[in-house]
Amino acid sequence: MQIDPRGPRFAAVLTSLILAAVLVTGSGWLLAAQAVVFAVAALFGLAYSPYGWLYRVLVRPRLAPPAELEDARPPRFAQAVGLGFALVGTVGYLTGATWLGLAATACALGAAFLNAAFGYCLGCEMYLLLHRGRARLGIADR
Repeated sequence: MQIDPRGPRFAAVLTSLILAAVLVTGSGWLLAAQAVVFAVAALFGLAYSPYGWLYRVLVRPRLAPPAELEDARPPRFAQAVGLGFALVGTVGYLTGATWLGLAATACALGAAFLNAAFGYCLGCEMYLLLHRGRARLGIADR
């Protein structure tokens, strides 16, 4: 599936705002809500996530068509990585291990901010490295 590359960047802006709010408030429940957003995007696709819906309905109609489309698999993998960090952070905040919540949230925020501000997706790069490694080992994609 091909996607408009501006959609994940828009989602990264919203994610950065939410994660910054989590760091300021220390809210494990807000981080849990962000984890749900990551889970929906990772499991069902970016178009089905709340941020994908907002982009498609509110932002995309006001823009010119994208110059090119990109493969949805790397950004979807990035959402799964974000989900991992959000789950670890949520457990940290909700069990009293605030340091764990802060660290996991800060890592996720760093990655989201890189995408939002510079268009550099760390999770996408991880996906591509893993994909190349699998290809070198002769492991076929499913």
